[in-house]
Amino acid sequence: MIDLLVAGGGPAGLATAIHGALAGLEVVVLEPRPTPIDKACGEGLMPGAVRRFEELGVTVPGRPFHGIRYVDGVTGRSAEGLFGAGPGRGTRRTELQAALARRAAELGVRVLPRRADEVRQDGQRVGAGGLTARYLVAADGLHSPVRRALGLAVAAPAGRPARYGLRRHYPVAPWSDLVEVHWAHDCEAYVTPLGPDRTGVAVLTSRQAPFDVQLADRFPELAARLPPPAPGAGVRGAGPLRQRARTRVSGRVLFVGDAAGYVDALTGEGLTLAVAAAGEAVRCVRADRPQEYERAWRELSRAYRVLTSALLWARGRPVLAGRVVPLAARLPGVFTGAVNLLAR
Repeated sequence: MIDLLVAGGGPAGLATAIHGALAGLEVVVLEPRPTPIDKACGEGLMPGAVRRFEELGVTVPGRPFHGIRYVDGVTGRSAEGLFGAGPGRGTRRTELQAALARRAAELGVRVLPRRADEVRQDGQRVGAGGLTARYLVAADGLHSPVRRALGLAVAAPAGRPARYGLRRHYPVAPWSDLVEVHWAHDCEAYVTPLGPDRTGVAVLTSRQAPFDVQLADRFPELAARLPPPAPGAGVRGAGPLRQRARTRVSGRVLFVGDAAGYVDALTGEGLTLAVAAAGEAVRCVRADRPQEYERAWRELSRAYRVLTSALLWARGRPVLAGRVVPLAARLPGVFTGAVNLLAR
């Protein structure tokens, strides 16, 4: 019998598969999409994520960045927080996923072009995609079909506007070795250095408007620095970003990455948490103690959930939202400490 089925061949699923193979488990990944798999995201890996991927034997491609700069979209005032434990990495999502796929293949992980349909389980095994295994890890994304099929999705709170992510690449050399986060009163724009002649821009917003309109209306100075996008450089979108789950464990099914529940991309921690949680999920599977994973996930994600929720709370109050960057500039030590808390 297969030890571990993984639903989803994105970074969270492949990190789980690599952890499992390194732990001596027989792992099969179910992923209907061909490699490389793209996704709308900021594409900036925090130092903790870079370190954890390298511990798995994955060389992360891309361009180093050395901290975070918050920029007020109205006044241009800024605050910088530099990393204290090595650089992060701006890496295209397709290149990261391809690197993880190569490492998984080196370790003998099989990837089958199937969906994890009709999840069935009892006290000894779980079945999906026509296969049977001891455990299933669902890493099938923000709108996880496995989470929905098991009845674990929780409706978003009423009255809170949904937020979405939009991303586009530009053929321009990065002008900074930091990730810039430009703040407007109702959205943010993330500028990530990706290569010698490529910069990524991601917008997080609750506005229903095209990408170019968002930039022109809310970040005119940033928009003026960007050349026309290269031919074929379309806009990718994702959302609503906030997704809630009743639990991270359901019998012999464990949830990793966005499928485990998601607050927002505002703090850029998604992949750091995903690869760390993948290791904890494999540890619990190997020990045959899946029930321990819920507590482990909550401990790993606590700082992310608290800080992200606090920033979103401030974001929802226009007076406070306008003070985030000025306050960070006035308290550089506090801002740098928060940046490094998220960078671990």
